[in-house]
Amino acid sequence: MNVEAAPPQGPWRNAPNAISVARICAAPVLLALVLLGRVENFKWMLLGCLLSDIADGLIARAFHLTSKLGATLDSVADILTMVMGMTGVAVFQRQFVAARWPELTLVAVFYLGEVAAALGRYGKVSSFHTLLDRIAAYMAGIFVMSLFLWGYQGWLFHITVAVYVAGLVEEMALICLLPEWRSDVGGIYRVLRSRGVTR
Repeated sequence: MNVEAAPPQGPWRNAPNAISVARICAAPVLLALVLLGRVENFKWMLLGCLLSDIADGLIARAFHLTSKLGATLDSVADILTMVMGMTGVAVFQRQFVAARWPELTLVAVFYLGEVAAALGRYGKVSSFHTLLDRIAAYMAGIFVMSLFLWGYQGWLFHITVAVYVAGLVEEMALICLLPEWRSDVGGIYRVLRSRGVTR
């Protein structure tokens, strides 16, 4: 007889949510650092937020601590971290933004479209956490940090934009397919397979 392991009752139990809340609380601090022009403090704090996002997901999956609340907190923290990251890029990397504004505008349009579609469909932001979405988020974080640490890398930027847009297109397709809010769906292929559309 298979018995599912109960979620841990120790200090790990609320760790993912605590990390997400910490990242949410870090957003106004990041904004203050941007307004004060403290680029060194900003980039290291942003790196801490990005690394804690990875730790959050790893702990939640390893200890089976996923929940609707946790998924929502993680999505809100992701949005705030991304907005603060882009704010920092806009202020501290103006030459890059001026040179690459068409691609950045494209990403922003797709992103805002996905958020608007999720709010219209579910009344809150999506939290699909697809594989493509995670890859895109990691690549975006790597690119932003490389921009602050080593300067602009064209090949990395263009791959990041392509993957990010592809991930947002997948999420918009999932919004159309799923009438009710769901988290951690894996990806559009898994959703279609569960419906018997693919084999």
